[in-house]
Amino acid sequence: MKSTDVRIVEISGSQQPLAYRTPIKFGGRVVRVATIVDVSVTVKTRDGRTGKGTGSMPMGSTWAWPSQVVGDAETLESMLIFCQQSTLMAAEYRGWGHPLEIAHELSQAYPALAAHIAEGRKLAEPIPRLAQLVAASPLHAAIHDAYGKALGVNSYNLLGKEYCNRDLSAYLTEDFAGEYLDRYTLREPKPRLPLYHLVGALDPLTAADVAMPVGDGLPETLGEWIAQDGLTHLKIKLNGDDLAWDVARVAAVEQVTAEAQAKRGCPGWHYSLDFNEKCASVDYVLDFLGHLRDRAPAALARVQYIEQPTHRDLAVHPENKMHRAAVIKPVVIDESLVDLESLILARELGYSGVALKACKGHSDALLMGAAAQKFGMFLCVQDLTCPGLSFLHSASLAARIPTVAAIEGNARQYCPAGNVGWSEKYPGMFRITDGTLDTSVLVEPGLGYSQGKMKNAE
Repeated sequence: MKSTDVRIVEISGSQQPLAYRTPIKFGGRVVRVATIVDVSVTVKTRDGRTGKGTGSMPMGSTWAWPSQVVGDAETLESMLIFCQQSTLMAAEYRGWGHPLEIAHELSQAYPALAAHIAEGRKLAEPIPRLAQLVAASPLHAAIHDAYGKALGVNSYNLLGKEYCNRDLSAYLTEDFAGEYLDRYTLREPKPRLPLYHLVGALDPLTAADVAMPVGDGLPETLGEWIAQDGLTHLKIKLNGDDLAWDVARVAAVEQVTAEAQAKRGCPGWHYSLDFNEKCASVDYVLDFLGHLRDRAPAALARVQYIEQPTHRDLAVHPENKMHRAAVIKPVVIDESLVDLESLILARELGYSGVALKACKGHSDALLMGAAAQKFGMFLCVQDLTCPGLSFLHSASLAARIPTVAAIEGNARQYCPAGNVGWSEKYPGMFRITDGTLDTSVLVEPGLGYSQGKMKNAE
């Protein structure tokens, strides 16, 4: 037991819809609105200090639970119920400990809770583990945030043996005996990080592609976004089941980007490619890379990594091995990553990288980041179209993990209304001019930022 151990003394939560400025398409589905969940947690230390923290996250049911048998409205409602009931469980929890320990103990009850909700609502399939993680993520972030605020210290500097009662072997494997997360995180955030801008499958590249202008003063085309924000990193959404379209899309992005960067005098930029699980096999990926090499070799050279080409359920599809593709470019798991077992299986199947997401839970992201570093895997931090507070959380994670070189952030494109208030308080994080984020500001107690009195952002 440590004097810095905390217990939860109060929890509250709220939710609100957030309409998208423009729709986003991924994995064959189109999203036009998000439901943002905010959770506030007050903790008390053994020596009497208190702190209130907040976690926020879009529920992202279309991504976390793309069911073929349960409707979209039902998956979202079930996740919101899971979020509410897991929060109520946490309010009744009376244990003491570090946030890592509290989150770990709380999560042990999630499978049973998910089964109970599925049975009660007569769902046609179980609630996936990924959906459970997303639904619980605002709560877990709030606990970590509250802990740092109670101690008056940034939470990323409270991960060593002085504060944790258990080493990493309690959550990972014996290979981590005697190690703590301070070994795998930075004591100060990286001062700046490049921003990965999303090029969705529906997004116009040129003025000729704009069928119906939004007319809100923000850029309408890729070229305009590059010019306004000084972008150097682009994430391209692909179909994964239409080879000709996918190759043509990347080639078109390269052409538009090259023209825009030439006007800026920018000599270099990068791409990531996201197939959102739609590729039938690694053969599709290899065919795609071969055709892209022939049609747009410069575009292929700019690709930093490939994200989740095939089905997320690795155990059900062990034939989807990525060894041959990973020789060409890093291939990272995203939707597949839900625990240590899935990470180990991904390595066996040839995946060479990991995409971390704050929406999978703060503790889980830190632990998977540590495991990926020990295994020598490529690391990146991805977005769930996170606005406002949730984006600050995601950016703080990327800024504190040594080998992460950039961060995705696309709420400014699709739902900028969620950044109102936050962009005024943290302009360097939300008003992009040179393609980078000013992550040096994420040093406050807790997860690096404070809510304060945010106009239109309660």
